[in-house]
Amino acid sequence: IHIEKKIEELGIELPAAPLPKANYNIVCLPPGESVMYVSGHLPIKADGELMTGTLGPDNGGMTVEEGYAAARHCGLNIIATLKKQLGDLDRVEQVVKVFGIVSSHTDFKHQHLVMDGCSDVIMEVFDKPVGYHARSAIGTNTLPLNAPVEVEAIVKIKPE
Repeated sequence: IHIEKKIEELGIELPAAPLPKANYNIVCLPPGESVMYVSGHLPIKADGELMTGTLGPDNGGMTVEEGYAAARHCGLNIIATLKKQLGDLDRVEQVVKVFGIVSSHTDFKHQHLVMDGCSDVIMEVFDKPVGYHARSAIGTNTLPLNAPVEVEAIVKIKPE
């Protein structure tokens, strides 16, 4: 099934592909290579609002469910970037790896559940085997622009 059609059928609205927030490329695809490195993406909603906060409800922070939603927005932004860069999401051969960083209080231990938000949307859109990826999820004390989650990806691309 054509991926853009599947996105439409799922009722998923892709946001505008984000631009870098500093001095770096949003993706890197070395000439002659088939592996695209996707820079860290923040949870920017379709209306352009950046989600902010820190995970850790015991300390007044965001809940796992709110973090899951933020990670899902990161995934949607990654998919939007892939669409913009490739022109056709059917060129994605394999989402190889997703690396998620979760801004969290030191007693918060559920970064892996937060990152399911990103993994789940990638699987909804690309399904197995294309969307089934390796993943890491870590916690940190702060992220740029007070974002609760940042996600980067490595994606194998089919030739044009």
